[in-house]
Amino acid sequence: MESWPLLAWVLLLSMIVDCLKRVEARDFTVKDIVYLHPSTTPYPGGFKCFTCEQAVDNYECNQWAPDIYCPRATRYCYTQHTLEANGKSVSVTKRCVPLEDCLATGCIDLQHKGLKVCTSCCEGNICNLPLPRNSSDAIFATITPISHTQRHWQSPSITALCLLLAFAT
Repeated sequence: MESWPLLAWVLLLSMIVDCLKRVEARDFTVKDIVYLHPSTTPYPGGFKCFTCEQAVDNYECNQWAPDIYCPRATRYCYTQHTLEANGKSVSVTKRCVPLEDCLATGCIDLQHKGLKVCTSCCEGNICNLPLPRNSSDAIFATITPISHTQRHWQSPSITALCLLLAFAT
């Protein structure tokens, strides 16, 4: 028997093994995100969130999320993850939201359906990459204090004027 067929099989099997080593997990890395979502913004403070409605899993959501900036009226990225008791994803919803939509984060057990729904919010450009799976993941993560947005009207000159009037009387 000639050694050529045996050598061909060995080469074929080594190529298959090399291909299998290159197969990566079905999820995005931070490097992928930076490549897919450039950092130039259409307006100051502009940001993007992964956006999908009722996707099958996180990979499907992130893969097909439209590459658009969030509306100015929004400030946070929202994620709602419905999963079975064994941890398998049922649906994933992600979108841009205002503060009001982020005030009730956490996980709720729907025991009559055998499901758990976890909701999280975050502040920052495409920060909603991971899914909340339990109460330690289902949080509201902000970069700036929430009260920061409610105090824009205050300025040092107004405060000084009020103090001046208080001492003058």
